[in-house]
Amino acid sequence: MRLRLFILGMLIIMASNIAQGQGALPIQLTNPSFEDIPRHSHVPRGWYDCGFPGESPPDTQPDPTFRVSKSAYDGETYLGMVVRDNDTWEAISQKLTRSMDKSTCYELSLYAARSESYVSVSRITDDQANYVTPVKVRIYGGFDYCDKQYLLGETKLIINTRWLEYRIKLEPIANYTHIVIEAFYNTPTLFPYNGNVLLDKLSDLIPVPCEQPIAETTEPPKAPEVKKPPVTPTSPPKTPSTPPTTTPKTPPVVVEKKEEPPVVIENKKISELNRADLKEGSTIRLDNLYFEVNKAVITNGSYAVLDEIYAFLSRNPEVIVEIGGHTNGVCDDEYCNRLSTNRAKAVYDYIVKKGIDKNRLQYKGYGRRQPIADNNTPDGRRKNQRVEIKVLSFNG
Repeated sequence: MRLRLFILGMLIIMASNIAQGQGALPIQLTNPSFEDIPRHSHVPRGWYDCGFPGESPPDTQPDPTFRVSKSAYDGETYLGMVVRDNDTWEAISQKLTRSMDKSTCYELSLYAARSESYVSVSRITDDQANYVTPVKVRIYGGFDYCDKQYLLGETKLIINTRWLEYRIKLEPIANYTHIVIEAFYNTPTLFPYNGNVLLDKLSDLIPVPCEQPIAETTEPPKAPEVKKPPVTPTSPPKTPSTPPTTTPKTPPVVVEKKEEPPVVIENKKISELNRADLKEGSTIRLDNLYFEVNKAVITNGSYAVLDEIYAFLSRNPEVIVEIGGHTNGVCDDEYCNRLSTNRAKAVYDYIVKKGIDKNRLQYKGYGRRQPIADNNTPDGRRKNQRVEIKVLSFNG
C-alpha cells in the first residue's frame, strides 16, 4: 500500500513539473555550427533560405568572395547574413527535431560577431559597398519553413568584431515546429542600410523557468595564461605592512533593453497634428487618399488630404518625412514594388510642386512587404493599399 502511495505521489509530482514546463526536454538543432563547404550565396546544410525573391541567399563563411576572413569560433565554417539598403534582409529556417512546448520557456545561446569587411554591390547605387553597419538577430517561431508567426526573442545590436556569446530567452505562445533566424536592422529604422552579422555555435533550446531572467552577453573563454618562471631577486623583497587585496573580475553583464514599438497615428487628420504629437519614427496613416485602379494617378477626391499634408509641413518646417507607398498582396513583387514607388512619388511631386523644399521629403515604395491587415478579405486588401507619412528627423 505504501509503495502504491509513493508511486502515486511521484506521478503527481512529475505531472506537475510537466505542466509547469519543467519536464520539457532540450530541443536539438541540426548543424548548429553551420558546417559546410565555404561558399557565397550558399545556406549551410540543414538550413533553409528565407530571403527575399531575387536576392542571393546567406553565405557559408569564410569565403574570399566578399573578403570575409574571420576564423570560425567552432569548427571550420559559420553563417554570414546581411541587411541591404533596398530594405531587404537575409534569414534562414529549419524544422525542429521536437516541437516547442508553449507551457515552458527556452534559452538559446549563440556566438555572434560583425565582420569588418563584407564587400558587395549596393542595391541602390550599383556601386561597391562595404556591408559593415551593425545589425541584430531575431528568432521567430512558426509552423513551416520561413513562417514568422511569433517573435520569440532577439539580440541587442551586434557591434563587436570578436566572437561573443549571446543568450536569448524564447517564450513561445504555441507549440511551434519551426524556427526562423533573421538578420535585421537597428530599430526603429529610418533609412535601410548595408550591414552584416556572423553566427556560429548555436546551443540546444534549453528549457528554463519563465521567471528566470536571461539578458546578457558573455566573453568567450580565454586561453589559460602561461606563467613565467620566477626570477630570484638580488635583494630581499619588501614586506608590505598590509596584505594587498584583489577584487575578482567578472565578465560584464549587458542587460538588453526592450525597444519601444514605433508610434502609429491613425484615425486622426494630419491637419490636427502638432509637433508635440510626433517623434522620430512616428508613422501617420492617411485616410481618404486614393488612386486609380492599378495606376499612380491620384483621384480627384484625394487632393484635400494632400493639401492637409502640405499645410502640416508648412506649419512645421523642421519636420523631415518619408512618403511611403504600400500595396495589397494580389500582385507579384516586381509589380507591387513599382506601383507603390510610383504612387509615393506622385504624392511627393504634388507636395514639392505646392512649395515644400524637396530636401525635407523622401519617397519610397514598400510593395506588399508590410501588410497591416488580412489580404484574404476585401477590407484587408483595402487597408493594406495605403500611403503613410513617416517622421524621419527634426531639423533643429
